[in-house]
Amino acid sequence: MENIGINIINLRETLNSKLIDSGWDLMLSPFVNGLSFDMIMQALEQNVSQGRRFTPRFKDVFNAFYECPYKDLKVVIVGQDPYPQLGSADGIAFSCSNKNKAEKSLQYILKALGDEDGDVDLRRWSNQGVLLINTALTVEINKIGSHYHIWKPFTEYLFENINRHKSNTIFILMGKRAEEWQTLIPNCKILKCSHPASAAYKGRIWDSGDVFNKTNLLLQKQEKSCINW
Repeated sequence: MENIGINIINLRETLNSKLIDSGWDLMLSPFVNGLSFDMIMQALEQNVSQGRRFTPRFKDVFNAFYECPYKDLKVVIVGQDPYPQLGSADGIAFSCSNKNKAEKSLQYILKALGDEDGDVDLRRWSNQGVLLINTALTVEINKIGSHYHIWKPFTEYLFENINRHKSNTIFILMGKRAEEWQTLIPNCKILKCSHPASAAYKGRIWDSGDVFNKTNLLLQKQEKSCINW
């Protein structure tokens, strides 16, 4: 794990620059430049100083926003945590570009799409206007749910602002943890399904609730281009 005992000013400059490039700056910069962001960074730094490593790599934490242009945002897929195994998470929920091999959750998703040999780098969805995020953007190695409260202020801010400024965005909430946020997005279209990891743990077939086809039907009604899943 890299040392993140870094200058918060330099961090902000880098992050704000990349958010400008993807168009997320107007929405996210007020948070990034505020005290709540400082507290998140301090919590992560404290974890590292105590020997509690986290994933993904710090430079990858905001990849979901860098790869999904704000102007193109149509769909938000919400999971729970990044992959907790060291080296798997790449900053885009469910994506497996680092190892180029699908983790169980993505295996179930691709199978539900009838695309079991599909590309495991989900930037291909991000670039079509799909924001793939988790309720926490980091997680302690092999400790699911460990950073949920660290990122809660950010997730709250993000969802409230998407609801305010991007009404009718389609949210796919995967699992109970994701569903807890639905009260913050009353102006958006909400689809729900179980988290694919729950099926993996129980050795069952994942019930996707046909959310991917339902999403494209909603996009058609909104006269927007469908997602090529």
